[in-house]
Amino acid sequence: MKDKLIFATGNPNKVRETGQILRDYMEVISMKDIGATEDIPETKPTLEGCALQKARYLATHYKVNCFSEDTGLEVDALDGAPGVITARYAGPEKNADANMALLLKNLGNNPNRGAQFRTIIALILNGEEHLFEGIVRGRISHQKEGTGGFGYDPVFIPEGHDSTFANLPAEVKHGISHRSRALAKLVSFLESRK
Repeated sequence: MKDKLIFATGNPNKVRETGQILRDYMEVISMKDIGATEDIPETKPTLEGCALQKARYLATHYKVNCFSEDTGLEVDALDGAPGVITARYAGPEKNADANMALLLKNLGNNPNRGAQFRTIIALILNGEEHLFEGIVRGRISHQKEGTGGFGYDPVFIPEGHDSTFANLPAEVKHGISHRSRALAKLVSFLESRK
């Protein structure tokens, strides 16, 4: 019998991708599956703060073991922006195309395209809080490439590859992504507690 954990996110893409990555270890339950439909606030100034804020909300209001994650795209030439506001970079609508357009505009022809995706997972298990970090370095392309994935995947080329996340097969992305690296630490931690 697989363990079940509630994922404190309203993003169905994240639930699907995380469920695929963790399918051999645990069952990922969405907020919707437990009747939680509210938009959890993300008002903290750091990825760690936002991840904990979401997990604490679910643990407090629904009395469940849960985890949350917050991911930021941190671009070297933009002093780490968009960072904690990655999803809302171009506005509160969380429009991926608008976000990518603004990012490419702000970078312009800057030759420094270095960037990283950083994911923080906050786990609340039996009232205890734990944080796990996953990072993948790469660079920002000059234009959108590919139709897979979600968010900034069409403009992020991970180290060791010549293609954006959006052009890579899902199993390749899942093997190297920031989210999968943070999730591997989460799984290792949960396995060590059995």
